[in-house]
Amino acid sequence: MISQIIFLFILSLGVVLFARQIIRLRKGLALARPSHRHDQPSERWSTMLRVAMGQSKMGTRPLAAFFHLLIYVGFVLINLEVLEILIDGAIGTHRVFAQPMGPFYPILINFFELLGAAVLLACIVFLLRRAFGQIGRFKHADMAGWPRQDAAIILYTEIVLMLALFVMNAAESVRLEEGGFIISRHLQPLFNGWSESTLHLTEKAAWWFHFVGILAFLNYLPKSKHFHIILAFPNTWYSNLAARGRIPAMAAVTTEIKAMLDPSYVPDGSDVPSRFGAKDIQDLHFANLLNAYTCTECGRCTSECPASQTGKKLSPRKIMMATRDRVEQILQDSESQQTLLDGWISREELWACTTCNACVEVCPLNIDPLDIIQQMRQYLVMEESAAPASLNTMMTNVENNGAPWAYPQADRGLWMTESTQR
Repeated sequence: MISQIIFLFILSLGVVLFARQIIRLRKGLALARPSHRHDQPSERWSTMLRVAMGQSKMGTRPLAAFFHLLIYVGFVLINLEVLEILIDGAIGTHRVFAQPMGPFYPILINFFELLGAAVLLACIVFLLRRAFGQIGRFKHADMAGWPRQDAAIILYTEIVLMLALFVMNAAESVRLEEGGFIISRHLQPLFNGWSESTLHLTEKAAWWFHFVGILAFLNYLPKSKHFHIILAFPNTWYSNLAARGRIPAMAAVTTEIKAMLDPSYVPDGSDVPSRFGAKDIQDLHFANLLNAYTCTECGRCTSECPASQTGKKLSPRKIMMATRDRVEQILQDSESQQTLLDGWISREELWACTTCNACVEVCPLNIDPLDIIQQMRQYLVMEESAAPASLNTMMTNVENNGAPWAYPQADRGLWMTESTQR
C-alpha cells in the first residue's frame, strides 16, 4: 500500500509539473496574433497525418530517416507497456496484462524488446554520427553550447531507459528461473549467483527507475528541442497551405487600396495594425511561435540555404532558435526592452535571405523561417524605410517607371529597334 501511495504521489507530481509547463507554453504562444489558419480542415488533417505521423519529408536523407523511424516507432509502441506500468503501480499488481493475454503476452514483450533494441541501436548510431561524423550542420556555430548538449542528453536518456527495461526483465527471469525474453535473456549471466532478494530488489529498482525516468523525460521535453515529439502534430496542422513563394496581402494595405479605388468604400478600422510587419514577438502570428517551439534544430534548413552556403551570416535554424529564445525571455522578464529585431536577429541576416524557400521545402516538420524573415523585412521597409540602397533604387524605379530598371516606359521597346538595325 505504501508503494502505491508513493507511486501515485510521484505520478501526480510529474503530471502537475508537465501541466504547468504546457500552461507556460500556451502563455508564450498567446503573445502572438492569430494565424487564421483554420481553413481547409481536410487538407490540414491530411498534411498532419502525412508529414508528422508518416514522416513523409524525412526520406531525402535515407540513413537519418531509417534510424529516426526506429526511434519513432519504438517510442510510440513501447509506451504501450507504460500503460501496464501505470496500472501495476496504481493498484499494486505485477504484469497485470499477463493473465488476460495468456500466451500472447510473452510474444508482445518479445516484440517490445526487439523495438527497444532497435531504439538502442539508433541512439548509439546517432551519438556516433554526431561525435565523429563530418556533418557540417551539427558543427555549425548555432549548435555551440546548450543545443549540442541537449541532443546528447536526450539520446543518453533513451539509452538508459531501454537498458532499465532489459535489466528489469532479465532480473525477473533469473529470479523465476524462466527462459527470459528475446533480448534481455542475454543479460541473465550478469545475475547468475545472485540471491532471490537481491534479484527482486534489482527488478523493482529497474522498474521504478524506468517509471521515474519516463516522467523526467516528459518534463524535460518542453525545455528541449525534442518537444517536437508532441508539437509536430499541431505544428503540421497549422502548416501554410498556400503556394510556395506567395506573400499574403496585408489586410491594412488592402483596405487602403479599396478606399482609394472606391470612394464609397468605408473601412471599419478593425484591420489597422499597431505596426506594419514584425519587430518583436507580439507582431508575429501564432504559427510562427509554434514553429519556433517545434524546431528540432536538425539544421537541414541551414545546410540547404544558399546564403549560408556562401558564407553569409544567415542561418534559418538560428532564426527559429532566436524566436523561441525571445519568447522565453519575455516569459521570464515581461519588462525586457530588447526586441527580436536587432536584439536577437540582425538586419544583415534578414537581407541575406534570397527567399528561395529551400529552408521551408526541406524542413521535415513544415517549419517556415522565411515567413518570419519576410515579416521583419516588411517592418524595416514600411516602418523604418530601412531597406538596402539597391532595393530602394529598385522600388523607386518600379514606382516611377513601372519596372525595376532605370529606363522610362517609352524606351522599353528601343532594344528591338537597335537589334533590327544591326
